[in-house]
Amino acid sequence: MKKLDISKQEKETLDDAISHWREHDLIDDELAKQLTDSYELKGFDWKRLAQYSFWIALSCVVLAFLSLFVDEMVLRWIEKLYDTPDVVIAIFCLVLAILCYYWGFKHKRKYPNKTFSNEALMLLGVFATATFIGYLGKIIDKGSGHFSLLFLASVIVYGILSVKLSSKLIWVFTLVSFGIWFATETAYHSNWGFRFWGMNYPLRFTLFGALLTAFALFWQHRFKPIKPFQQLSYIIGLTYLMVALWLLSIFGNYSDMDKWSDVRQWRIFYWGLLSTAVSLGFAWYGLKRVDHIAREFGIIFLIINVYTRFFEYLWDNINRAVFFLLLAGSFWYIGRWAERIWSGRDEKKTS
Repeated sequence: MKKLDISKQEKETLDDAISHWREHDLIDDELAKQLTDSYELKGFDWKRLAQYSFWIALSCVVLAFLSLFVDEMVLRWIEKLYDTPDVVIAIFCLVLAILCYYWGFKHKRKYPNKTFSNEALMLLGVFATATFIGYLGKIIDKGSGHFSLLFLASVIVYGILSVKLSSKLIWVFTLVSFGIWFATETAYHSNWGFRFWGMNYPLRFTLFGALLTAFALFWQHRFKPIKPFQQLSYIIGLTYLMVALWLLSIFGNYSDMDKWSDVRQWRIFYWGLLSTAVSLGFAWYGLKRVDHIAREFGIIFLIINVYTRFFEYLWDNINRAVFFLLLAGSFWYIGRWAERIWSGRDEKKTS
């Protein structure tokens, strides 16, 4: 039987678990030995190397594309192509996108374990699709300025492709495009101002993130085609919600920077209270329901909110030496608290 390659941390966890089971007579010596012999410490993290290699490869493709614009010969060639009809470029990008998706889907079916190379092909298809939609917009544009419809089209296209190709990467771009569409659509209906129905961007995205998070938690599992992406939607929804709340706690519902700069932070403290309360709520929910995503988001943004208030209210009001001593003391306390939790878990393992 082929042994399972695992990391050092995973090996320590399995070793502790097998020892615990053996000490409590849940398994015998023979089974313990069989389990121990079924895995081994991997010598090198080839998965991480593959991941970084594909990231570097895609970055190099982007750099290669950008470097074309500093080459004089290429610039002259681009000038000649400047008059190329938008239809030709759109068709070229469409064909390129179809080829990337076809190649990626075929490669995924043939080599399902090669996650990073499969997703890299999908990513190239996503970029080609975005370019195609952009040029298609130029072709059909009638001067209305309602280009948010292009982002809505990309949401639909990416959504269908993510389901058909079972690609989580494309689903990420679906939700990112959804957020961009929401921002541009509300801006269009407010004459490209910063307020829509009396809400600035952070407040708008707080509601947007809350709705997306609620959909992922309570309704997405009912829709079979997008059920596999539920956890991903949950994470992105929480990201929208918590980042928007944090920005709201800093800027309030102001859309004019001059007006905001004239306002003392304590006058918008209630947004900070709301952001902190939501962070606490998610941390409590995550601990009670063993929801690691909610717990991590809640704790991380609770700390971010506390330190944001720390800088807002104390930076200009106390001596810098005292400020940094308080900052050092708070981080020392957090470190000690985390160390006690970590030590307590280790004691439970050994007991």
